[in-house]
Amino acid sequence: MATSTTLKNGEQVKVNDHVYCSPSWSIRDGTPYSVARIMEFLPAEGAQPSHKGKGKEPASVYTRVRLAWYYRPSDVSDRPVADSRLLLAAIYSEICDVAQLRAKCYVVHRDKITDLAGWKKRPDRFYFNRLFDPYIKKEFEVIQSNDVRNLPTHIRDVLTLRYEYVVAEKEIVPDLTDALRNCDTCSNWCPPQETVRCDSCKSFFHMGCVQPPLIAKPTRGYGWTCGPCSRAHEQAVEGHDVRHAPLTAAKPKSHAPPARGRGRPRKDRTLAEKEESVPVRHFKMWPFRYFGLHTVAEDTLDPDDLIFPRTTTRVGSKYQAPIPVLDGPRDPDLQERGGEATVEVLSLIYGMSETQVEQRKMRLTTKQSLRSNVDWLTEVIRRFSEAFILGHDLSTVSMSNVFRYEKWKTTETRYADREWDDDEKAAFEDVVLTHGAELRAVRDEVGTRTIYEVVRYYGHWKNMKLGEENHRRRLLGSSETPPPSAHMVPFADDSDSDGSIVRTPSKAHASCGACRTRDTKVWWKAPKGLPTPVLCDSCGISWRKYADLNHLRPIREETATVKQGKVEKREGTPLTGSNTKRIKTTGSVPSTPPPQVGNGVPQHRCLACHKYGSGKVFKCKECQTRVHSGACGIVDPGSVESWICDLCQNEKTAEASLNPDCVLCARPKRDRDKKALYPPADSFLRVCKPTEGQGWVHLACAVFVPEVTFSDAKRLRIVEGISTIPTHRWSTVCSTMHLCNQVCGAVVRCSDCPAEYHVACAWSRGYKFGFEIQATKSAKREPNISVSFNGVSGTMHPIVRCKEHEGSRRLLFDICETNEFGETALQVYCNTYKQAQVAQSHALLRKARRLDHVLEEKEPELNGHGHGTITAGTDPECAHCKTSFSPFFHPLPRAGAFACHRCHFEGRTQMPLTNGHIHPHGLSHGLSS
Repeated sequence: MATSTTLKNGEQVKVNDHVYCSPSWSIRDGTPYSVARIMEFLPAEGAQPSHKGKGKEPASVYTRVRLAWYYRPSDVSDRPVADSRLLLAAIYSEICDVAQLRAKCYVVHRDKITDLAGWKKRPDRFYFNRLFDPYIKKEFEVIQSNDVRNLPTHIRDVLTLRYEYVVAEKEIVPDLTDALRNCDTCSNWCPPQETVRCDSCKSFFHMGCVQPPLIAKPTRGYGWTCGPCSRAHEQAVEGHDVRHAPLTAAKPKSHAPPARGRGRPRKDRTLAEKEESVPVRHFKMWPFRYFGLHTVAEDTLDPDDLIFPRTTTRVGSKYQAPIPVLDGPRDPDLQERGGEATVEVLSLIYGMSETQVEQRKMRLTTKQSLRSNVDWLTEVIRRFSEAFILGHDLSTVSMSNVFRYEKWKTTETRYADREWDDDEKAAFEDVVLTHGAELRAVRDEVGTRTIYEVVRYYGHWKNMKLGEENHRRRLLGSSETPPPSAHMVPFADDSDSDGSIVRTPSKAHASCGACRTRDTKVWWKAPKGLPTPVLCDSCGISWRKYADLNHLRPIREETATVKQGKVEKREGTPLTGSNTKRIKTTGSVPSTPPPQVGNGVPQHRCLACHKYGSGKVFKCKECQTRVHSGACGIVDPGSVESWICDLCQNEKTAEASLNPDCVLCARPKRDRDKKALYPPADSFLRVCKPTEGQGWVHLACAVFVPEVTFSDAKRLRIVEGISTIPTHRWSTVCSTMHLCNQVCGAVVRCSDCPAEYHVACAWSRGYKFGFEIQATKSAKREPNISVSFNGVSGTMHPIVRCKEHEGSRRLLFDICETNEFGETALQVYCNTYKQAQVAQSHALLRKARRLDHVLEEKEPELNGHGHGTITAGTDPECAHCKTSFSPFFHPLPRAGAFACHRCHFEGRTQMPLTNGHIHPHGLSHGLSS
């Protein structure tokens, strides 16, 4: 039998070496490599190697390999683990093709590593200290067999001779590593699960050796004393000789290996090489066996004893219903359990004629796919068996009815899933492209299928795709390697020739999906869920080997060299720690690290701060807008994936205007049909809030225009106070010459220069938005509301800064920057300064008071001219927007023509205004309230 082989990259591996194993990229669906240990090499299935050469057969005869798998913690739990080098061992093996072996790696137990930090610095190094059993879904501790002391000598010798490690429950490890325990009564060894300890004399006893025998151990928190100690205590109490010791909790003694220090690691390459080459004892190809609570120590001597972890048996009154014994004669009509009437016969095919069965089966359907379908054949055999029992001819069996009646169910069920229609297939494939093998998300998107149907169809669909791929290979005359593509090249070192290298990515996706770099020698295919479908060389290797996308630097032992200079890592620096000084990368692509793939819910980048994380980022189910909950007023959203923004919600409910134009911005350009243009979904300007007049305002405009308030500042809903904005804000020309240069709309001023511009124009131009906290001066008479945010106290002010002042040293808090309570700066500012006085008045009353304030300001103009009266029966109408509701109508030079208050201040007339004003007694303009 072969003991070694050569991989595609030229590395020589032998039995008990650790390797990366993985099928091709398309089959493994973007998942990283698996780590495994080679147990043995096997010939092709059905082939028997010759023994003439006494084990000298060529390595090409052995095309398969038996592997013992290791798991990553993320494979067995949804909780992410920061250490990408930590693995979980398993007593689970599988046979794979030798061609799936990628490269060699090293896996060592934690206790055998002297310098763990130095070990993790080196490439392809892993370690483990626990074992996961995939059948009982439980983790166990792994300790060295030499550390087990509480065993009889003959059992311990056999255990240490055969196995390197012992697998046990965490609570039993201190008992196993303690000194040998013998019963104080019978002087025999005390197994931990059958031992009780006296709290006074600290002696050990079998629970059956004490009088009276103990049925169970004392409950946690309680102690037990033996008979002599109990009598001595009673005599001391009667003689008043009891001296109570001070209540000091004694630290339990443990013989477990001491914890490793966290000092500066030693750098000893020779010692590290010795540690990874130390031979490990194996017995029947396994280096460990289970020796825990549910093990009989003497069974260890049996070489055929099962080594797998065990758990408590589910037999007894706790798991089975106790049935009382029936008194008196038994009811003859009561069926006996386990009789023929309670058994459902699934198949009696062995008693029928093979020719008759095959002929009848061919007549049941003309579809060749059904004749080899497992579900269809199972139901055919069951119906044949029913007819055979009843004595009917097999010609009476029909498969026209897709439902079957099961004896243990009250309703009929289908023996096979119904056919998927074209819409369901299209929806399924679209969602699979987005979510991959996350079939719960696929089930939610398809909507018409259960999770069981989705799982079954996914298997058939995957098999169909593989069949189509193999068919294309056969047509091209190559059944081993796929045809070359315009975007694919072989792997540089021939260790991963599975089509996972991208030669020339498109210009739109020419940046790494993890670190955002654009400069790399090799582009790798990226897993699903990243901004771009490619990864750079270091991130691609890091993902495949270590399943870590936050590993944003090449794996090197000493230094990391970058374009701008040379950066050195001081020895002992944690690998997962964040760098205080980050080297600025060139290019316009942001360098925010991406989310981890495969750990539950997908993360998105917020359009307000352009960052991941720091709170939940919600994505609109309709328009795909992404924003932090604290930057959008989301208080009780429910599911992250079911959130709908205000504009999309309004399209269904029509509670506000269907015109999404912002009241505070310049009039946007229309298309040919003069339809309203919705803000783009990839901009924060898509986030809009309704006004009290059923109009719409950009959330950024409502926050950064000082006079505007909210009826509910927590939810950022119902914008008020637009009519109180001073006239000079509406009549100033926007200074963003290349974007706007219009007079209409309300403007704000730059914090560092006299320039004024619309908030939306500044946002689109990339100006700096944030909040500044200024120190409060007690000399001012007017009261100031102070806030404290991240250690800075004072009054908070919204700041918009031009690009010309990017070098300013004034401290600005970003919109989505959070404090210790998880509140964003935008939330703190709006809750403190933007909340309307809703407790003092009703919304309609506040609106009326603002309108009265506007009328009082315009009253001198009305009294000073003779044109302000409306004759009976007149109903003015704006010549531009055709509205008849406005606080004021301004006459135009053309006789009988008027402009509403909004059109007048937005400058749509482009004519000198006359002195006359018309003030109707109607309602205020719907968009200027």
